Amino acid sequence: MSHTPLTVICPGHRLSPRFSGILESALAGTEAELLKEISAPLHNRRILFAVSLDDAGQNEGLYRLLGQLRREKNLLTGSAAGILVDGGDLYTKSTARELALAVNQSDCTLIGRPLVEGTSDLRNFTVQAKNAGCGLEDAYRRAAADLVRRIGDFAPPKHRRPRVTVLHASSHRTSNTMALWMHVRPQLEDCCDITEIGLRNGTMEDCAGCPYTMCLHFGEKGECFYGGVMVREVYPAVRDADAVVLLCPNYNDALSANLTAAINRLTALYRTTPFTDKAVYAIVVSGYSGGDIVASQVVSAMCMNKGFYLPAGACLMETANTAGEALSLPDIETRLTDFSTQLRRQLCDL
Repeated sequence: MSHTPLTVICPGHRLSPRFSGILESALAGTEAELLKEISAPLHNRRILFAVSLDDAGQNEGLYRLLGQLRREKNLLTGSAAGILVDGGDLYTKSTARELALAVNQSDCTLIGRPLVEGTSDLRNFTVQAKNAGCGLEDAYRRAAADLVRRIGDFAPPKHRRPRVTVLHASSHRTSNTMALWMHVRPQLEDCCDITEIGLRNGTMEDCAGCPYTMCLHFGEKGECFYGGVMVREVYPAVRDADAVVLLCPNYNDALSANLTAAINRLTALYRTTPFTDKAVYAIVVSGYSGGDIVASQVVSAMCMNKGFYLPAGACLMETANTAGEALSLPDIETRLTDFSTQLRRQLCDL
């Protein structure tokens, strides 16, 4: 068990007996400080957010914590965190996703696969229990202990010249999202090797949910049953990348179809290539509102599911409608420079 001191934040009401037991077991052998709320900045810490939901999927203390994280943008500077949520059949993941984005926007890094969730009947641990030859609650206990260990051990790598893969499905001529990236890119080119891949060619097949053994078979060869641009360009670029940047215009409060398909089809590569040492960033532009919804989807899909780590402040969210409007937003140049500088500092061994 890791000996790195851990700050455990348990907002709101009392933990259920099951959750108390899971948490006690996970923290065995770890030096831990337990807090109900954040009363002072928590800088350069290792943090576990342990959230217990009632039968309606709510926790009033969590709502207060979310408000604090959203208002105080430097509350968790230099820290790295994971999330443990216990509740019913619904709302555990949506709660964690909302909390994860707020934590990240408060200058905290999320480790890869930062979430362990316990649903009411723990059926979400069926596969893990089968693989480990244990019961559902024991699988839950093991996953929570592993999360604590990974938080303590987390050390984001630095690179002499990071390799950055940029995925987009946007038009260079009209896209506000692309326009913002084209102002970020020149600020990275002196220290990063950048590969841009466009997914607008109309040949992007979505994942069809092949059987596990078939997906694993193709993944071991760096391939996918459906081939195409994913196998030719995306897989090699992601495999070699130290960071992936997603350019995400908001389409109906969702990621674009091609980006969604690309993320889904990373599964074959994910089965054979660990992503835990790869960072993920996003530039999100909404025409009217909802940038946080799209950013949360990036957090859930790439960090929680695919295992990329999410550096502090990884999602730049802007609102712009007509072509070119994004570059005329108030103070946009400052925000783009801050985003670029942060990416350099997080990835580069300068």
